[in-house]
Amino acid sequence: MPELPEVETYRRFLDELALHVPITGVQVLDAQVLTAPETALRAALVGRHFTASRRVGKNLLLELNPPAPPPPEGGLSAVAEPPSAAATPAAALTLHFGMTGDVAAYRDAEDRPRFVRVELTLAGGLRIGFVDPRKFGRVGLTADVPAFLQSKNLGPDAYDGLTADHLAAALGRRKNALLKSALLDQRVTAGLGNWIVDEVLFQAQLHPARRAGTLTSSEVARLHGAIGRVLGTAIAAEARYTDFPPGYLIHARQWEAAPPGASATHCPVHPAEAIQKHYVGGRATYWCPVCQPAPAGWVAEAE
Repeated sequence: MPELPEVETYRRFLDELALHVPITGVQVLDAQVLTAPETALRAALVGRHFTASRRVGKNLLLELNPPAPPPPEGGLSAVAEPPSAAATPAAALTLHFGMTGDVAAYRDAEDRPRFVRVELTLAGGLRIGFVDPRKFGRVGLTADVPAFLQSKNLGPDAYDGLTADHLAAALGRRKNALLKSALLDQRVTAGLGNWIVDEVLFQAQLHPARRAGTLTSSEVARLHGAIGRVLGTAIAAEARYTDFPPGYLIHARQWEAAPPGASATHCPVHPAEAIQKHYVGGRATYWCPVCQPAPAGWVAEAE
């Protein structure tokens, strides 16, 4: 599932290829992923270009330049009527990648990857494809970027918007919530997914079933630092998780390849200790019993 590091990688990829290049065509190969009518999508994009990109959590927005104003009716002296709310031009293309979304770049139709659902053609012939095998991703438009983000009810971005003070306050408001569940709540901070939270808690040496309100100020600071380190590592690796250092818990998720010295079964800090897998808050969860001691009285959930 594309998480914050994947979406940040997509954003940087599109920045390199698609900014400030006129869009000359839009082809919808499967309208199931659209949240705007196909005709509106084409009308909003063709003839315009992306001026900037913005990622908040797992949401990616590609901001558009203002459309050219229509010629005034009745000659040059005519006064144009202000546009109605319904006619407000789109300010950005919105992308959410669901469970299997991706982006691709290619020039010829015969090179189009399988499962491209929406395709943009840029001046010069480059094509950008929104790829989504399972069709849970979404492509849409917004006329108001701040309002769009507000409607998502997101907390600050986990990578470049989260402060330790906000994290402490947000966890304090959810003091009885399991720590893992609280961190997965996108209202606390936007962009943390299941494996990322496991990794963050391992790096911060905190058990996922701790109650959010039991963390000390030093533990919150440790947690905040771990969020930044884990996301920074993932983004630097362009979301290739097999390239993570051996000391990361993610290798216990038994990826096909891992760096030399990484274990798929035992703690990288305590090699004799097997990594545990149980359910916490209904989510499959990995942790080390030595690095992350369980709270008193904790009983693992049934699978």
